[in-house]
Amino acid sequence: MRYTNASLLNYEHFDWLKAIDFYKDDLSVLQKRLAEVAFKNTGKEVMADVEHFQNQIIVQRNNLEELSHGIYEHIHHVVEDSRVHAGRVAQPLVEEHSQKKDEFQSLMHVIKGLRSEFNHFIAKWI
Repeated sequence: MRYTNASLLNYEHFDWLKAIDFYKDDLSVLQKRLAEVAFKNTGKEVMADVEHFQNQIIVQRNNLEELSHGIYEHIHHVVEDSRVHAGRVAQPLVEEHSQKKDEFQSLMHVIKGLRSEFNHFIAKWI
């Protein structure tokens, strides 16, 4: 079986967790800006968009929480496997790591798209 140095995976784990924290904070900022728009504009058109963005912020915050939880579980598996294999992890965990990386990158893409869409919305109503 092939093995990979666990420290190579850990660097990415902590980068992902830092990015997740950043995007959680970013969603909070978007929520505050959304509240300002809703307070200043009460028309039907703007309120429909406000509701859309409120829902998306909730969904993406939940997605960040789930991803964070999944990363912590993966870290636990890596730590346990590295104890058994002297600081190395078996190939199945490397493949799991790759899947987590894909999940992370996909979610970051979605959130960046949401932020871009949100910025266009804000420009229209402020």
